[in-house]
Amino acid sequence: MAKTTKSESQTRREQRRLQHQDLSRSQLLDAAEEVFGRKGFHETTLKEVADLAGFSVGSVYSFFESKDDLFRQIFLRRGEQFMSGMQSLLTDDGSAPLRQLRSLARYQVDFFRSNPHFGRMFLRYSSIVSLVAQQEQVDPAVSERYERAMTLQSELFRRGQKSGDMCEGDPLVLSLLFSGLVSSFQAVDPAVISDDVDADALPVDDFLALVTRAFSA
Repeated sequence: MAKTTKSESQTRREQRRLQHQDLSRSQLLDAAEEVFGRKGFHETTLKEVADLAGFSVGSVYSFFESKDDLFRQIFLRRGEQFMSGMQSLLTDDGSAPLRQLRSLARYQVDFFRSNPHFGRMFLRYSSIVSLVAQQEQVDPAVSERYERAMTLQSELFRRGQKSGDMCEGDPLVLSLLFSGLVSSFQAVDPAVISDDVDADALPVDDFLALVTRAFSA
Protein backbone atom coordinates (compact mmCIF):
# COMPACT_ATOMS: atom_id res chain seq x y z
CA MET A 1 0.00 0.00 0.00
CA ALA A 2 1.49 3.35 -1.04
CA LYS A 3 2.31 5.79 1.75
CA THR A 4 0.81 9.24 1.76
CA THR A 5 3.52 11.84 1.32
CA LYS A 6 3.74 14.95 3.47
CA SER A 7 2.86 17.08 0.46
CA GLU A 8 -0.26 15.01 -0.29
CA SER A 9 -1.34 15.23 3.35
CA GLN A 10 -0.93 19.01 3.36
CA THR A 11 -2.92 19.27 0.14
CA ARG A 12 -5.79 17.26 1.61
CA ARG A 13 -5.81 19.36 4.77
CA GLU A 14 -5.92 22.51 2.66
CA GLN A 15 -8.81 21.11 0.61
CA ARG A 16 -10.75 20.28 3.79
CA ARG A 17 -10.04 23.77 5.14
CA LEU A 18 -11.30 25.41 1.96
CA GLN A 19 -14.40 23.19 1.92
CA HIS A 20 -15.12 24.17 5.53
CA GLN A 21 -14.71 27.84 4.64
CA ASP A 22 -17.09 27.52 1.68
CA LEU A 23 -19.66 25.78 3.88
CA SER A 24 -19.37 28.42 6.62
CA ARG A 25 -19.67 31.26 4.10
CA SER A 26 -22.75 29.64 2.53
CA GLN A 27 -24.35 29.21 5.97
CA LEU A 28 -23.82 32.89 6.72
CA LEU A 29 -25.23 33.92 3.34
CA ASP A 30 -28.30 31.72 3.88
CA ALA A 31 -28.87 33.21 7.33
CA ALA A 32 -28.38 36.76 6.10
CA GLU A 33 -30.74 36.20 3.20
CA GLU A 34 -33.43 35.02 5.61
CA VAL A 35 -33.05 37.94 8.03
CA PHE A 36 -32.73 40.59 5.31
CA GLY A 37 -35.76 39.09 3.59
CA ARG A 38 -37.87 39.24 6.77
CA LYS A 39 -36.72 42.54 8.27
CA GLY A 40 -35.09 44.58 5.52
CA PHE A 41 -31.56 45.93 5.36
CA HIS A 42 -31.75 48.72 7.93
CA GLU A 43 -33.53 46.68 10.60
CA THR A 44 -31.14 43.73 10.33
CA THR A 45 -28.08 43.43 12.58
CA LEU A 46 -25.02 41.28 12.04
CA LYS A 47 -25.62 39.73 15.46
CA GLU A 48 -28.99 38.42 14.27
CA VAL A 49 -27.35 36.93 11.19
CA ALA A 50 -24.51 35.41 13.23
CA ASP A 51 -26.91 33.93 15.81
CA LEU A 52 -29.10 32.34 13.16
CA ALA A 53 -26.08 30.79 11.44
CA GLY A 54 -24.53 29.66 14.73
CA PHE A 55 -21.45 31.87 14.42
CA SER A 56 -19.95 34.79 16.31
CA VAL A 57 -20.13 38.32 14.94
CA GLY A 58 -16.36 38.17 14.58
CA SER A 59 -16.73 35.18 12.28
CA VAL A 60 -18.99 37.22 10.01
CA TYR A 61 -16.23 39.80 9.63
CA SER A 62 -13.76 37.07 8.69
CA PHE A 63 -15.83 36.47 5.54
CA PHE A 64 -17.44 39.85 4.82
CA GLU A 65 -16.15 43.40 5.18
CA SER A 66 -19.42 44.87 6.42
CA LYS A 67 -23.20 44.49 6.43
CA ASP A 68 -23.23 46.22 3.05
CA ASP A 69 -20.77 43.68 1.67
CA LEU A 70 -22.81 40.79 3.07
CA PHE A 71 -25.94 42.20 1.45
CA ARG A 72 -24.12 42.64 -1.86
CA GLN A 73 -22.74 39.09 -1.82
CA ILE A 74 -26.26 37.68 -1.50
CA PHE A 75 -27.25 39.41 -4.73
CA LEU A 76 -24.08 38.24 -6.46
CA ARG A 77 -24.58 34.62 -5.42
CA ARG A 78 -28.24 34.42 -6.43
CA GLY A 79 -27.59 36.47 -9.55
CA GLU A 80 -25.01 33.98 -10.73
CA GLN A 81 -27.40 31.09 -10.13
CA PHE A 82 -30.25 32.89 -11.86
CA MET A 83 -28.22 33.86 -14.93
CA SER A 84 -26.81 30.37 -15.35
CA GLY A 85 -30.31 28.91 -15.56
CA MET A 86 -31.58 31.72 -17.76
CA GLN A 87 -28.76 31.37 -20.29
CA SER A 88 -29.34 27.62 -20.54
CA LEU A 89 -33.05 28.17 -21.02
CA LEU A 90 -32.68 30.78 -23.76
CA THR A 91 -30.19 28.93 -25.92
CA ASP A 92 -31.26 29.39 -29.55
CA ASP A 93 -31.97 25.71 -30.23
CA GLY A 94 -34.74 26.24 -32.74
CA SER A 95 -37.55 26.13 -30.17
CA ALA A 96 -40.57 28.34 -30.76
CA PRO A 97 -39.73 31.73 -29.19
CA LEU A 98 -43.17 32.15 -27.61
CA ARG A 99 -42.80 28.77 -25.94
CA GLN A 100 -39.38 29.83 -24.66
CA LEU A 101 -40.91 33.02 -23.26
CA ARG A 102 -43.48 30.99 -21.34
CA SER A 103 -40.70 28.75 -20.05
CA LEU A 104 -38.71 31.81 -19.01
CA ALA A 105 -41.69 33.24 -17.10
CA ARG A 106 -42.16 29.94 -15.28
CA TYR A 107 -38.45 29.72 -14.53
CA GLN A 108 -38.40 33.20 -12.99
CA VAL A 109 -41.50 32.51 -10.89
CA ASP A 110 -40.07 29.19 -9.70
CA PHE A 111 -36.69 30.77 -8.89
CA PHE A 112 -38.31 33.21 -6.45
CA ARG A 113 -40.50 30.49 -4.99
CA SER A 114 -37.42 28.36 -4.38
CA ASN A 115 -35.62 31.31 -2.78
CA PRO A 116 -38.45 33.34 -1.18
CA HIS A 117 -36.24 35.33 1.21
CA PHE A 118 -34.12 36.49 -1.71
CA GLY A 119 -37.30 37.14 -3.65
CA ARG A 120 -38.43 39.59 -0.98
CA MET A 121 -35.03 41.26 -0.98
CA PHE A 122 -35.09 41.65 -4.73
CA LEU A 123 -38.62 43.01 -4.84
CA ARG A 124 -37.85 45.50 -2.08
CA TYR A 125 -34.48 46.80 -3.24
CA SER A 126 -33.97 46.00 -6.91
CA SER A 127 -37.14 46.70 -8.81
CA ILE A 128 -36.80 47.08 -12.57
CA VAL A 129 -37.59 50.77 -12.28
CA SER A 130 -34.87 51.49 -9.70
CA LEU A 131 -32.29 49.52 -11.63
CA VAL A 132 -32.96 51.52 -14.78
CA ALA A 133 -33.30 54.93 -13.11
CA GLN A 134 -30.29 54.52 -10.84
CA GLN A 135 -27.99 52.48 -13.06
CA GLU A 136 -24.85 54.33 -11.97
CA GLN A 137 -25.58 53.59 -8.31
CA VAL A 138 -25.97 49.85 -8.78
CA ASP A 139 -23.05 47.53 -8.06
CA PRO A 140 -21.17 46.96 -11.37
CA ALA A 141 -21.46 43.17 -11.17
CA VAL A 142 -25.21 43.35 -10.44
CA SER A 143 -25.65 45.92 -13.21
CA GLU A 144 -23.76 43.75 -15.71
CA ARG A 145 -25.99 40.75 -14.98
CA TYR A 146 -29.11 42.87 -15.26
CA GLU A 147 -27.99 44.19 -18.65
CA ARG A 148 -27.13 40.66 -19.76
CA ALA A 149 -30.60 39.46 -18.77
CA MET A 150 -32.22 42.28 -20.74
CA THR A 151 -30.02 41.45 -23.74
CA LEU A 152 -31.01 37.77 -23.65
CA GLN A 153 -34.69 38.65 -23.40
CA SER A 154 -34.41 41.23 -26.18
CA GLU A 155 -32.77 38.65 -28.43
CA LEU A 156 -35.65 36.28 -27.69
CA PHE A 157 -38.17 38.92 -28.73
CA ARG A 158 -36.21 39.57 -31.93
CA ARG A 159 -36.32 35.86 -32.78
CA GLY A 160 -40.03 35.81 -32.00
CA GLN A 161 -40.71 38.77 -34.26
CA LYS A 162 -38.65 37.23 -37.05
CA SER A 163 -40.57 33.96 -36.83
CA GLY A 164 -43.92 35.77 -36.67
CA ASP A 165 -44.56 34.38 -33.17
CA MET A 166 -44.43 37.63 -31.23
CA CYS A 167 -45.88 41.11 -31.44
CA GLU A 168 -44.05 44.00 -33.05
CA GLY A 169 -42.26 46.65 -30.99
CA ASP A 170 -38.86 47.61 -29.67
CA PRO A 171 -37.37 44.35 -28.30
CA LEU A 172 -35.80 46.11 -25.30
CA VAL A 173 -39.07 47.80 -24.38
CA LEU A 174 -40.90 44.48 -24.69
CA SER A 175 -38.22 42.88 -22.53
CA LEU A 176 -38.71 45.51 -19.82
CA LEU A 177 -42.49 45.10 -19.99
CA PHE A 178 -42.13 41.32 -19.66
CA SER A 179 -39.89 41.69 -16.60
CA GLY A 180 -42.34 44.16 -15.13
CA LEU A 181 -45.18 41.66 -15.52
CA VAL A 182 -43.15 38.91 -13.86
CA SER A 183 -42.16 41.18 -10.97
CA SER A 184 -45.78 42.25 -10.47
CA PHE A 185 -46.86 38.60 -10.25
CA GLN A 186 -44.07 37.79 -7.81
CA ALA A 187 -44.94 40.80 -5.65
CA VAL A 188 -48.39 39.35 -4.89
CA ASP A 189 -47.46 35.66 -4.89
CA PRO A 190 -48.07 34.25 -1.36
CA ALA A 191 -45.39 31.62 -2.02
CA VAL A 192 -42.86 34.47 -2.01
CA ILE A 193 -44.24 37.22 0.23
CA SER A 194 -46.08 35.25 2.92
CA ASP A 195 -44.50 34.11 6.20
CA ASP A 196 -46.79 31.11 6.06
CA VAL A 197 -44.80 28.29 4.45
CA ASP A 198 -48.08 26.53 3.62
CA ALA A 199 -49.60 29.56 1.88
CA ASP A 200 -51.29 28.73 -1.42
CA ALA A 201 -49.27 29.93 -4.40
CA LEU A 202 -50.97 31.87 -7.16
CA PRO A 203 -51.97 29.74 -10.18
CA VAL A 204 -48.97 30.11 -12.45
CA ASP A 205 -50.74 28.65 -15.50
CA ASP A 206 -53.15 31.59 -15.53
CA PHE A 207 -50.19 33.94 -15.46
CA LEU A 208 -48.46 32.11 -18.31
CA ALA A 209 -51.63 32.39 -20.37
CA LEU A 210 -51.60 36.15 -19.72
CA VAL A 211 -47.97 36.37 -20.86
CA THR A 212 -48.81 34.48 -24.03
CA ARG A 213 -51.71 36.77 -24.88
CA ALA A 214 -49.70 39.89 -24.09
CA PHE A 215 -46.78 39.14 -26.38
CA SER A 216 -48.10 36.87 -29.13
CA ALA A 217 -48.43 38.23 -32.67
